[in-house]
Amino acid sequence: MQVTLIQTSLFWEDREKNLAHFDNLLLSVKEKTDLIVLPEMFTTGFTMNPSKLSEPASGPTLAWLQQKAKEKNTVITGSVAVEEKGNYFNRLFWVQPNGTFSFYNKRHLFRMAGEDKHYSAGENKIIQAIGEFKICPLVCYDLRFPVWSRNTFTKNNGSYTAAYDVLIYVANWPEVRSYPWKQLLIARAIENQCFVIGVNRIGADGNNIAHSGDSMVINPRGEIISKTKANEESIETVTLDYNYLSEFRKVFPVGLDADDFKLL
Repeated sequence: MQVTLIQTSLFWEDREKNLAHFDNLLLSVKEKTDLIVLPEMFTTGFTMNPSKLSEPASGPTLAWLQQKAKEKNTVITGSVAVEEKGNYFNRLFWVQPNGTFSFYNKRHLFRMAGEDKHYSAGENKIIQAIGEFKICPLVCYDLRFPVWSRNTFTKNNGSYTAAYDVLIYVANWPEVRSYPWKQLLIARAIENQCFVIGVNRIGADGNNIAHSGDSMVINPRGEIISKTKANEESIETVTLDYNYLSEFRKVFPVGLDADDFKLL
């Protein structure tokens, strides 16, 4: 599977400028790719002003994502501030080339920025498929909560299948906490025996908070297999090898010893 990471700065609370910016960036994606990953709140930055800046669930950004997925013939994902039935959500859209879509509402709201006072928390994860890969997309602060991110393994006569093969985190993760961002991404890959994709923005936001990006792709051994550099705008396409993952799970079957659990 080919995955394209777009690491870039964002225009603060300006949807039109951001969509035009991503229009230009996507023009440079010439090679075939199966998935394009955009940062968290890619139309506004990490805004705590959803009453002014959110859009309807079926608003202009979803229409833009559907258009781009069709044009590029690929799945595209990223999160947006939306309003639905009087509640605001930090909503990740997962949009297929044929226009169909699923969504995930961010579960863990970043209280240190007041996100929990402006947005409602999601309740359900989604698992999506691209070819053989099963993919679980999550959002930023979710990275700090291993129980929510945890893979589950169905065991059967000495073998097992995993609930997902790839974890994705789209983010506006500040540079001051770049070290935990990088370490936690690696930890999630190792403990869940999966590929992990982290896509973060760069540049300062409207609150003068700096972001270094540090977007990366990590294999199930915890090795970084991407080349994106911190603090640089970048569009990178990385290949994920399902056979590599499958063979690694066979020779090192930690899933057989994983604890069974249920989220209440």
